[in-house]
Amino acid sequence: MEYRQLGKTGLKVSTVSLGTMGFAGTGWASPIGHIDVDGARRQIDIAQAAGVNLIDTADVYSEGASEEILGKALGSKRDEMLIATKVRGGMGEGPNDGGLSRHHIVRAAEDSLRRLGTDYIDLYQLHGWDGSTPLEETLAALDDLVRSGKVRYIGASNFSGWHLMKALWASDKRGLEQFASQQIYYSLQSRDAEKELVPVTLDQGLGILVWSPLAGGLLTGKYRRGQDVPEGSRRFEGWTEPPIYDEDRLYDTVEVLVQIAQDHDASATQVGLAWTLAKPGVTSVIVGARTEEQLTDSLGASELVLTEAEIARLDEVSETPLPYPYWHQANTADGRSSAADLSLLGRYLN
Repeated sequence: MEYRQLGKTGLKVSTVSLGTMGFAGTGWASPIGHIDVDGARRQIDIAQAAGVNLIDTADVYSEGASEEILGKALGSKRDEMLIATKVRGGMGEGPNDGGLSRHHIVRAAEDSLRRLGTDYIDLYQLHGWDGSTPLEETLAALDDLVRSGKVRYIGASNFSGWHLMKALWASDKRGLEQFASQQIYYSLQSRDAEKELVPVTLDQGLGILVWSPLAGGLLTGKYRRGQDVPEGSRRFEGWTEPPIYDEDRLYDTVEVLVQIAQDHDASATQVGLAWTLAKPGVTSVIVGARTEEQLTDSLGASELVLTEAEIARLDEVSETPLPYPYWHQANTADGRSSAADLSLLGRYLN
């Protein structure tokens, strides 16, 4: 297992992290899995044996039950693993039971600490943008949690590029704790993150944690052109994230994934994860699994290295047209692009 620095911090995290949305698996999370404490303990043991040192959860996963199961399953191993959790989603019916107000952040952090059975959170992430709360209020609350020792690092998730830059500017202006990372959706099925979120990561020195790097199972090789949705899969059970806008491109991509996997005597899952890990700015991919076999397969991606030619094949088959202003920037680059610019535009320049 490789370990990479999380942004500009001194913290090193494994390139594959363990996701826990399937822990408990109630309510809207039901299609992801129904993993109890014993099952969670086995998954943690498998992941740790492979070198995983980061586990990701959120308070809204099964209304807190995911955090509770994680805390019980970790037990005395808590200090051997890094815990990342999130805040923003509604945890009740009251008007202040969600969002990113100081009121909700502080209470949610205390609740997460209690459910996890710990006195500190390694990485506390904003689960999304809250346009109705003053950004300075949110950032000051996070800063207080860091200064109190209850949180060690902070991050964002599902922000747009301008959201992220506004937050970084505000924290710098006021001398508040800055985001160490952002957690984003990024996969061969949808490379939208390459337009803004990856460049801002490289420019500002953040880390990237990738959620759903297999596109909700779409890149595992079990979804093929002309075949029915596999029974028992999350898509079969009505899961709709991520959305599919171009089925032909998706199935073309899966075909190349399978071909490259055969060349390596690997799985499509491992190739899809290895492609993401080879991309600029990516620190770790978060993998969740219904079964221990699925988890073991995903963990194998940490040992797979794709050739430049294989990465180029996957880039080409999954490519989408450059929107404005990027096609114009590519046409007028004139050798004056930064490394952040080139992460997107480099392959379009002669």
